[in-house]
Amino acid sequence: MNDQTDSSDADPANGDTDQTQEPPSGIEETLEQAQARADQARDQMLRAHADIENLRRRYEREVQNASRYGTEMLIAELLPVKDSLQEALKAAAVDDLDAATALGKIIEGTRLTLDILDKALAKSGLSEVHPQGEPFNPELHQALSLADAAELPSNHVVHVVQTGYRLHDRLVRPAMVVVSR
Repeated sequence: MNDQTDSSDADPANGDTDQTQEPPSGIEETLEQAQARADQARDQMLRAHADIENLRRRYEREVQNASRYGTEMLIAELLPVKDSLQEALKAAAVDDLDAATALGKIIEGTRLTLDILDKALAKSGLSEVHPQGEPFNPELHQALSLADAAELPSNHVVHVVQTGYRLHDRLVRPAMVVVSR
């Protein structure tokens, strides 16, 4: 056999090995850099998670406030209606008014109150569906009965029993109508 020893066959116990036990300094630097990048990525991930949690909590709070206070503007518009009705009751309680004058004031106050209410509802996007003389539309009208009407063609609204309402583009209540035969 061969008397020459190969450097790869060196006995590590004797200390005559060419391989070192410690990794080269380049690998150590690379490992430190990778660890720093991993620490930085973990920190960014934790911050992003905290931001998402804060956004979720803020969104939940806003949804809760929207459902709780969403009608605030409408209520602010309706408060003058309440004030007007209270004033009407005060006016009706005055003892020195004759019946005709009191009734006139009540009718006038009712008209003014209805105007205030109509304006408040219109500001909120409510509009009337009052189809007198128009063709019957089952998407907007509910027929209560049929009637003969010489002045209108068949399938037209003869009489509106109850006005319908739309909120923006959504039907809130169909108009209750009598339809021509």
